Amino acid sequence: MNVNFLALGKIKESYFREACEEYRKRMSAFANVKIFEYEPAFIPQDANETLICRALEKEAEKLRAGAKGTKVALCVEGERLSSEMLAKKLKNLTEVSFIIGSSYGLDENFKRECDFRLSMSEMTFPHTLARVMLFEQVYRALSINANRKYHK
Repeated sequence: MNVNFLALGKIKESYFREACEEYRKRMSAFANVKIFEYEPAFIPQDANETLICRALEKEAEKLRAGAKGTKVALCVEGERLSSEMLAKKLKNLTEVSFIIGSSYGLDENFKRECDFRLSMSEMTFPHTLARVMLFEQVYRALSINANRKYHK
């Protein structure tokens, strides 16, 4: 299985980078894992809705070009799944791309093109923390599918 993580922006905090790297290593026992980080479009502080939409469209072009297989958009309006339900969604896939937008989210048209929308929670998290949480949950799902003891 190929698991791709596409994200806008780089993780600045070393402790979040280290956590993601640890889960990437763990996932590699079950899948080929690739991480793609794209530069987010510049959006000024006082940007109006039109400027924000244009920026999200530019970001979507980059993400669209890199996404392979089943495309999973992370967004607040997405479906909330248990770890077991995520494992079932991943069970028979050969390639999946998890797509994490910028602080303004993802372009609406791009989200419609994705195969699935996933929400981590109704709560708001910093993007870097959400990325660590996603990595852990994908690792957990892969370990469930491999009948490993990590998930209790």
